[in-house]
Amino acid sequence: MEDIITVLAGGGVLVADGAMGTMLQRAGLPAGTPPEAWLLENPAPVWHVHRAYLDAGADLILTCTFGATRPRLERKGYAERVAEINQRAVEIARQAANGRAYVAGDIGPLGLFLAPLGPLSHEQAVGLFAEQAEALVAAGVDVLVIETMSALEEMRAAIEAAQRAAHGLPVFATFSFDHHGRTNMGVRPEQAAHELTALGVQAFGANCGATLDMTLGAVEAMHAAAPDAWLIAKPNAGIPHAQGREVVYDASPADMAAYARRFAAAGARVIGGCCGSTPDHIAAIAAALKP
Repeated sequence: MEDIITVLAGGGVLVADGAMGTMLQRAGLPAGTPPEAWLLENPAPVWHVHRAYLDAGADLILTCTFGATRPRLERKGYAERVAEINQRAVEIARQAANGRAYVAGDIGPLGLFLAPLGPLSHEQAVGLFAEQAEALVAAGVDVLVIETMSALEEMRAAIEAAQRAAHGLPVFATFSFDHHGRTNMGVRPEQAAHELTALGVQAFGANCGATLDMTLGAVEAMHAAAPDAWLIAKPNAGIPHAQGREVVYDASPADMAAYARRFAAAGARVIGGCCGSTPDHIAAIAAALKP
């Protein structure tokens, strides 16, 4: 496969995967169990989720490591297995991809505020992110993806750590825009675009988010602020609501396909799904973007 940066530089659009957590819940992930730890004893369901997205047309799959930083794993007693969990997750993704797609090392928020709002200094946050990033890189990812961030301070720490660990691999980054076009920490898309451009990430954008329209608005605002940037759009499959004991999302695969075209028109070069999205959603996106 060509290097991922070569593909993007050549004008290519990459289809990314969809949700991992909700898919694993359907496969038997017990309530309250972190999927990142569950995969140590249950690699097959994770492999099957990856393979389902690949078969749907994904060019890029994210490792099952969104919550695989020390603070998040510590809550369930897995703090001393950070490297093991991250490396095993990469192995599973690599086995599933089998050379058919790029494997991204997924890095999510720490779940703790940085000073002055919380207990972590910038240096401590960098160290925690670096521990995960180094394990992901050592295991052989193609790119590091920092996602679902809401605070600039935490994003800065994550990017510093990722770039330190990357050894030349690209670093992508996305914020989640939920409240009146801002993140829940008040970051505006234009502000994010300027900051992420200055920090030197290779691609950036929006994931998760409150609604498809809100994520589209964020991507459009980022494109206006940084028209030459390679943007990322990985929205939720609409708005969640309770249906009996299940949480379901209201965007159909056809809805996601229609928005995928709009994301591409707004400058997005990596397009997939986040919470609630399934292989059916990704297949519809792939069909829309790869006629």
